[in-house]
Amino acid sequence: MSNPINLNKVKKERERQARRARADENSVSFGQSKAQKELLENRADQDARKLESHKREE
Repeated sequence: MSNPINLNKVKKERERQARRARADENSVSFGQSKAQKELLENRADQDARKLESHKREE
């Protein structure tokens, strides 16, 4: 005789997998990769430092 299966756990796991699949599709369609985000952040920091270094002291 096999062990009983909790159907709620099966249902929740199936829903989690569906959400992960949808999230993966959305990240491909709309998102940026981690490398792209880091590049943009580094460029913004670099621009801010450059602008700060060109300020005149009064």
